[in-house]
Amino acid sequence: MLAYLRRPVSGLVILALAAVHTAPATAQPLSKADYEACRARDETSFRAAIQTISVRALKAGTANVDYRAAVSDEWRRIGMDDIIDKRVDLAVEEVRKETSWANLLQSLASQQKSEELATAVAERVYRSDAIKAALEQLAAGVGREIGKQMELASQDVAEPAVACLKAFVGARYGTTVARAVAGDAGKGVSLDPGTGAAEMSPSAVLRESSSGIAGAAVLLMRRQLANMAARVGQRVVGSVLARLVSVVAGGVGLVLIAKDIWDLRNGVLPIIATEMKSKENKDKVQEELAKTFAEQISGHIEEIGAATADRVIEIWRDFRSAHAQALDLAARNAKFKAFVDALPPSALPRLDEVTALTLAAEGEAGLLRRLDDGTLATAVNTLPAPAMDIARETRSIDAGLNWAALAGNNLPRVVELSLYRRTTPDQLSRASLQRLLSLDDQLAIVRLASIDRGARDTLFELNNPDLKRLARSLTEAELSSLSGYLTGLQQAPREQVLRVVAANPAAIHALSSERVRHAIVSSADQSAAVGMMLSTAGGFDAAAIAENVRLVADGRVSPVLLWEKHPAVIVALLLLGLILLLLLRRLLFARPRRTAAQ
Repeated sequence: MLAYLRRPVSGLVILALAAVHTAPATAQPLSKADYEACRARDETSFRAAIQTISVRALKAGTANVDYRAAVSDEWRRIGMDDIIDKRVDLAVEEVRKETSWANLLQSLASQQKSEELATAVAERVYRSDAIKAALEQLAAGVGREIGKQMELASQDVAEPAVACLKAFVGARYGTTVARAVAGDAGKGVSLDPGTGAAEMSPSAVLRESSSGIAGAAVLLMRRQLANMAARVGQRVVGSVLARLVSVVAGGVGLVLIAKDIWDLRNGVLPIIATEMKSKENKDKVQEELAKTFAEQISGHIEEIGAATADRVIEIWRDFRSAHAQALDLAARNAKFKAFVDALPPSALPRLDEVTALTLAAEGEAGLLRRLDDGTLATAVNTLPAPAMDIARETRSIDAGLNWAALAGNNLPRVVELSLYRRTTPDQLSRASLQRLLSLDDQLAIVRLASIDRGARDTLFELNNPDLKRLARSLTEAELSSLSGYLTGLQQAPREQVLRVVAANPAAIHALSSERVRHAIVSSADQSAAVGMMLSTAGGFDAAAIAENVRLVADGRVSPVLLWEKHPAVIVALLLLGLILLLLLRRLLFARPRRTAAQ
């Protein structure tokens, strides 16, 4: 049981050692020799320094623990004297009933027989459920008191251990990284492989208060001390037996003088009962308990010191892994190290992500170039969180910087509408972005953001209600086509198209073909061409067809538009003309019939 509990208890105690920032007044600062040892060149030497410091602090912190006083206080609190007395009476009665009178009388003269009875009574008393429960209760209470001392000792270890860690890290990466890994940063660690960012710092273990991890460690340690009752039982029985055997072997004669002849029928059992209820015997039990507790705690100090060192090394390795790219570059580049050292520890997660994104897209040369031109500092220190979201998704720091510069206070709205997925900052001006957002219609905004800048600026000639209605009714392709018309048209036909399509967005379908657009733009009379294509007259409207034919015949409108507007009529006319031509050919070129005589 002891071996089973030792590892988890030690492990959690170590967490407690790393958990507390502010050590009590008894904590000793690092000496110059300790500091130099902590600045070791390798982790092996650093680990040895941590272990030495931890063991020394733990020994000093537990040196004045009064285990005997703690046991005595709890002994009185739970009424252990009465519990033992009752169990002794019961055990003596049980043994008396199970032992013949002959054997009981023989125990008065036989040292061997008296020892057998003493052993039987002691075993029944100290292995009984009642005594076991009492010992567990006592050990739990003692554990609470010792736990308070161990908590203070844990705090005594924390300050020099953290100081040693900071010395080791600071010598390589600067004070910012040292403070972060020692627990001054704002968050815990969670490395996101998708972004390369350490969103939290592994130094969270160092920053937990004593009511958190340290409290859990002390609580578990108290439970271990409570469970110690099962382990000390054998020691208590052995100690009690040693005293009993000595008494029954050497004190029987003296006791018999004081006994009534009637009591002699019980042999040495009354002597055993008197001895086991005596203050001296109970003091012996308390001494054994205190000794066991002291040995248990003292025996773990070296182990705890070693585990402390292992845990600190583990914390450092986790931190180094989470911030690998930034730390690697800081170790190799003095200018980058100086930049990192000027950051607050809370900026390290952002630095990790910016570094990862830049290295992936631009390489180390690109990262150092950003260090020189100041964009790295901007991205790490002042780039708003929405802009970082854009940079993360687009895998581009420039995208985040440019959107932040363009959108300003509207950046959250840009992210909410995902406009950065539809367009780029160079396709918008601050005014055009503001105009888009003023529509207050997600579908319209997204569609307009998706088209070319020139096409969008052309459509901005419409007022907001017409523009919103148009953007909701037309696809991006249709909006681009409409803008193409407007771009190539003169002022009058442009206004005509905008007016008609804004009122009836479906009218754009009459203009959707690239051939139609080209034919309208190339027509001599663009207004007539636009009016012809947007006219609602169709089918076999003779007047409309005649007017359109006249426009084509006069050269004002491209013939292509006549075909696009009246394809069925033209096909019918062509078929009719073909039929007429065939009839005319037959009339003009028909051969005379031969007579029968011929």
